Amino acid sequence: MDLKSNHTPVLTDTVPITKSRLGVHSSLLPYSPTGATIPHGLLLSIPRKKTGILGDVRSSGWLDAMKSSSPSAKKITKDVHEFASPDADDAYSTWLLRYPSALTSFEQMTNHAKGKKIALFLDYDGTLSPIVDDPDSALMCDNMRAAVRKAAEYFPTAIISGRSRDKVYEFVGITELYYAGSHGMDIISPVRQSVSDNHPNCISSTDKQGKEVNLFQPAAEFLPMIDEVFTLLVERTKEIEGAKVENNKFCVSVHYRNVLEKNWDTVGQCVNELLEDYPRLRLTHGRKVLEIRPVIDWDKGKAVTFLLESLGLRNREDVLPIYVGDDRTDEDAFKVLREETRGYGILVSSAPKESNAVYSLRDPSEVMEFLKSLVVCTASSQNGLI
Repeated sequence: MDLKSNHTPVLTDTVPITKSRLGVHSSLLPYSPTGATIPHGLLLSIPRKKTGILGDVRSSGWLDAMKSSSPSAKKITKDVHEFASPDADDAYSTWLLRYPSALTSFEQMTNHAKGKKIALFLDYDGTLSPIVDDPDSALMCDNMRAAVRKAAEYFPTAIISGRSRDKVYEFVGITELYYAGSHGMDIISPVRQSVSDNHPNCISSTDKQGKEVNLFQPAAEFLPMIDEVFTLLVERTKEIEGAKVENNKFCVSVHYRNVLEKNWDTVGQCVNELLEDYPRLRLTHGRKVLEIRPVIDWDKGKAVTFLLESLGLRNREDVLPIYVGDDRTDEDAFKVLREETRGYGILVSSAPKESNAVYSLRDPSEVMEFLKSLVVCTASSQNGLI
């Protein structure tokens, strides 16, 4: 496979929804629309205790989890930088001993990568674009887009985002990439028969240019349920100032970045009470966002493995996967690369935090610098080898 030619535009088709479930108690019906099944091995069993009162929300750790995943910070605005205290600087410097900068450690990384082909995986929000108050305004700059496009000329490159696949493609707008939306529950990848045979929910389709690709949606049967929950949450949170509910196709994101902290428990209560009626959905936490997902054994780590398999790069000694991300949901991908000792996870963070990553970068501007350095280094070698 020529790793310098990776032109796979995003798809816009969806699994057809033929039956509306709005108004029907979702936990009372079998959930198996025609043509969509979940292999038994993907199902998770998560016991759910009914709470329903604010005290139980706190006691079960929901509010604490919201706070721990969303550390206090001043409002982020363009061209305004926070001034860290000397103690904070010391803590970050100490943290860098465990998670050294991918820029200052670049030579060490490239020495390890000699003779290997790089496969590049990138989160979007907080990695390629800054975290902003309005999720719909999380746009990457032109220089970042150019850096990502250039990287895709040399490495198979994929965006793995919690956003819907169509939405992240709209933000990025680069056809040379592979896109995995909804935390990897909606993936386009090269056609590979062995992948289609091993994954029942992987089907052949065509992209906008008419090129044949694989479309993988392991949670396809949940689409009507996700739409139903989205509609209900929009209604239930409409009185909470600053709350925003986003339909990311296979998951629902409830953003509370613009909600006063004293009202976070109200947001958590709304989500908690709704999930009591949906035992096949679970909650995960991100940076000032609650994300409701299907209860299946699938995450960004498994999406990385799937994409490597689709690209014919899995279990090869001459391949070095690199994953760059900033969020809790990226930890699954970091963990896969660390446990299999096959690649590098790079955490994007300006504050110390525990991680399965090996290296770190401070912010999207450093991510861009890293991508440019990777391209320059690779371009000076032959056959895409470092």
